[in-house]
Amino acid sequence: MPTNPPRAVFVTRETDYELLIARHATRDQARFFLETRGQTIEAVEARHAHFGEMLRTARAAVPPEWRQALVRRADFDRFLFAPEDVIVALGQDGLVANVAKYLAGQPVLGVNPAPDLYDGVLVRIAPDRLGRMLPACLHGDTAIERRTMVEAVLDGGERLLALNEIFVGHRSHQSARYRIAIDGSTEDQSSSGLIVASGTGATGWARSIMQATGQSIALAPEEKAVAFFVREPFPSIATGTAIAAGKLTGAGLAITSRMNEGGTIFADGMEQDHIAFDWGRRLIVAPADRTLNLVVEG
Repeated sequence: MPTNPPRAVFVTRETDYELLIARHATRDQARFFLETRGQTIEAVEARHAHFGEMLRTARAAVPPEWRQALVRRADFDRFLFAPEDVIVALGQDGLVANVAKYLAGQPVLGVNPAPDLYDGVLVRIAPDRLGRMLPACLHGDTAIERRTMVEAVLDGGERLLALNEIFVGHRSHQSARYRIAIDGSTEDQSSSGLIVASGTGATGWARSIMQATGQSIALAPEEKAVAFFVREPFPSIATGTAIAAGKLTGAGLAITSRMNEGGTIFADGMEQDHIAFDWGRRLIVAPADRTLNLVVEG
């Protein structure tokens, strides 16, 4: 039976220029909006044009016998990623996190189109390197970082995956109420919510929490472990603060909602892609079996 040729799937997000046009309908209206705020549209257009050139360069580097596809971030949940795909994430680091939960072991090359704008923690590859690295992915000639992900599983069977972190809390600025359980210890809590972060996410939101609270949990990106952090736990006659942070290597963290409405769970900052977490629902958060297979220079 014939097999499909490899496919390079380019994943991108809208540029700032495209978002401005979507919001204001025309270039002139977008220009007027910016100028009334002391800004110019020319700089935004220049970045848009540069990104388009980088995308054309990257796509031209794909071997001619390969297939290609282009997918925007808003369409990830409707696109069928195939086992033979090699994913090329062209954009900032967050784009890799956005696509990670839709994959099942496919190699991901993070390509940085603007090193002057993006840190390049996950997008490390220059577009002119793709011509060599795409075939190398198929032959095992590249190094792979198998980055641990976080998985949340609800009592109804719903699952949510994250590369950086999963947030559990209230969708507004109200306090989140829940019962938390780990290693035989249980506590009712009222807080600003909690996050469960991977080693990749430990350099982002989790790092800010550790700096603010003085907590420190060492976590490597490929370590089969995740860490949880409770945000601003409030002590009261009915709620405690003893379980504030910890490392999860095997059994997960159990969380039971005590919110009549507004409870929410979302991954990697994507609040629109959330699961309701109302009174009585039970959640287990732990290291996922699935990893992000990030290609590095090999």
